[in-house]
This record gives sequence, structure tokens and C-alpha cells, in this order.
Amino acid sequence: MSKIDRYTPPKVWTWDRENGGKFAHINRPVAGATHEKELPVGKHPLQLYSIATPNGVKVTVLLEELLALGKTGAEYDAWLIDLLEGAQFGSGFTQLNPNSKIPALMDKSTTPPIRVFESGAILVYLAEKFEAFLPTTPAERAECMSWLFWQMGSAPFLGGGFGHFYAYAPEKFEYPIYRYAMEVKRQLDVLDRNLASRRYLCGEEYNIADIANYAWYGALAEGRLYDAAAFLDVGSYTNVQRWAKEISERPAVQRGRRVNRTWGDEDTNLAERHSASDLD
Repeated sequence: MSKIDRYTPPKVWTWDRENGGKFAHINRPVAGATHEKELPVGKHPLQLYSIATPNGVKVTVLLEELLALGKTGAEYDAWLIDLLEGAQFGSGFTQLNPNSKIPALMDKSTTPPIRVFESGAILVYLAEKFEAFLPTTPAERAECMSWLFWQMGSAPFLGGGFGHFYAYAPEKFEYPIYRYAMEVKRQLDVLDRNLASRRYLCGEEYNIADIANYAWYGALAEGRLYDAAAFLDVGSYTNVQRWAKEISERPAVQRGRRVNRTWGDEDTNLAERHSASDLD
């Protein structure tokens, strides 16, 4: 690999607002609110605050799947949290999620209302609440949880690692791109080998493990992530391709992917969702 300029870490790290790439202004080394702003609240039991990044898509897809099953209690308002505008640092949002990351959910159907943050936690909470898309036998539930938490632990390599250095870093360097590309391809191989003998990640039944992994690896397989499909040769993972295609054809998945999306096809984007008719 080619050599790059050597970096010598200082004795004490200091924050440089200009040294962080395309999205440097949405990250900072401290927590808490930067401004006062209450969150809007709609009429439905579930209030979702999010944007249609892969982690946000996980939750809107599950909510649409629950509604498709006839779970009327899963009706929801989806409010846009514009990360580029710093909405995640508003006082209302930081009270809902002290980590200032999307998605975050408020369940108003309980007394007092329940907050849930972290996408994996929200998926488990909703699946348990509505008794759907989560196996109940110990062995099957363990398998589902294993693949769900596999995704939660693996996605930072795909997003914050590969995605950052391949697509968003201010300069491209071979070493970090090589390092994270190797890890992402290993992850794709893990999925591909598992799906060689299974319709879905845990067997024959579609569940929250598929929803969570599809939001990241399905988007990658279908060429919707970082324009990296050719670079990573995602087409060679034929079992992942088959799995992603089957999930992408589900109507609830198609609806969920549109919610809180503000880029791409303007005709299908839906910045906020407050009624099923909004998706018509």
C-alpha cells in the first residue's frame, strides 16, 4: 500500500471543528442540548423522531409491517429530525435520547409514556409489544437476537468505518479504505454463507433480524449505499442478493423506506408521516 503522511497524536486531544469531513458539523465531543426546542407531538400512540438513514429505516419498516398485520395500535406519527440542521441537539430531542442519535420513540399509550432510543432497542420493544416478528421459542428467539445484535455490532464498521473513509472523509487514504473494505466483505460473506441454507437470516420466518440487517446490507446489496456496489463486488454475494430482493418487494418495506426521506426521488419522498393516506 502507498505511504501516507504520518500523524503523531498530541499529548492531549483537542477538538478541531474543521477537521472532520463532510459531516463534521453534526458531530461534537460533548453531549447535551445546544438550543431550546420542544418536540412536536401528534395524535397517534407512537411518536417517532427520525430520518431515513439505515437506522431510521429499520423502525419505519417495522411499523409499516405491524400495520400491515392489522396491529392498529402501531399507528404512528413520524417527525423529521434534520441532522444537517442540528435538530438532534434540540432540548426536546436530547431529553428523549441523551445520545443525540436517531431514531427515538415515545410510546404515549402507556402511563407514564415510555421513551425508547437505539434502533435495536426500538425493534425489540415494538416486536414484544405487538407480539410479532420476534420468535417466542427459546432457541429461535436466541437466533433472532444473535443476528440482530450482530448487525448492531457490525454496522459501525460499514457506516462509520468504510462509509466514512470511502465516501465522506475530506481525503481518501488507502489504508483505512482497505482495512474497512476487507471487514465489510467479511461481513457480506458471513451473511451469504448463512443465507445459503436459509430463506431468511434465522430460517423460514421473516423477523426483526432481517429488518435490521436489510436496512444496511440490503441497501448495500442493491447499490443504494455509498455508490460502493462495484467497488465491493456486492453482486457476487448471490444469497444476499436473493434475500435483499425478496425483502425489498414487500409492500410494507417499500412504504417504510419512504418515511422521513428528504433526498432522492422527490415524487416518493415523505418527510413526515401522520396518516396511512400520506403514503398513497
